[in-house]
Amino acid sequence: MRDYALRDDQRERIGGVPPGREGHVGVAAEDGRRFVEAALRRPPEWSTIAEQLEQVGWRSLSIVNLTAFFTGMVLALQLGTYMARFGAKMFVSRIVGMALVRELGPVLTALMIGGRVGAGITAELGTMAVTDQIDAIRALGASPIRNLVVPRLIAVLVMLPVLTIIGDLVGILGGLLLSVTELNVSGEFYINSLVQVLYLRDVFSGVGKSFFFAYFIGIIACLNGLHVTGGADGVGRATTRTVVAASITVLISDFFLTKLFLLS
Repeated sequence: MRDYALRDDQRERIGGVPPGREGHVGVAAEDGRRFVEAALRRPPEWSTIAEQLEQVGWRSLSIVNLTAFFTGMVLALQLGTYMARFGAKMFVSRIVGMALVRELGPVLTALMIGGRVGAGITAELGTMAVTDQIDAIRALGASPIRNLVVPRLIAVLVMLPVLTIIGDLVGILGGLLLSVTELNVSGEFYINSLVQVLYLRDVFSGVGKSFFFAYFIGIIACLNGLHVTGGADGVGRATTRTVVAASITVLISDFFLTKLFLLS
């Protein structure tokens, strides 16, 4: 019992969250505000941020591109086959491009990052929490928030929009490839048709969503990681909670963000 009492005390000191209240929305929002204030007040070293940028961005590029490429191909195949009944398959690029840029690109990229990066952040911080490494950082006079949380949060905020843009381009390329090989639509017509209906506000809408998704994923992953208890089993449970919570948050917030961007 004493070990768990110590762990509860550590959780209260590290994250500012009273024991038993880690899942409260208000508490999570308060900790998120503290993380942002820490980033603005005293940013961490750029070498630490660069390391996390590589972890979040470069190492996630393959899974994001693979997801986007085959999503674009499936959309083109399904829509092209259906639109061929009405003699409109040559306009498949308009629907594929708009769907990817405004909706599927940001959401699928966020789900992939939430599953890969979010789980990784929770596992890293959780392992450090159960092995008392976070307490060791505090004992040395350093801030766990500044050195552990802020670099990861900045990396997710920077790289998720970048990965979203790359994923959109790769998805459109996948639709182009299938349209040329299966639907007999020329590549030049595919691009020209898409350019005629795609505006900058559509791109900004999708990229704007990705900033919100990145913030939600980063906050959820860091909070779950900092408040892990129970050893290796607790790390596994926290990782699962992060993936589920991040995925649900992305899907729910997507609806309200879509309404917001449509109204604006």
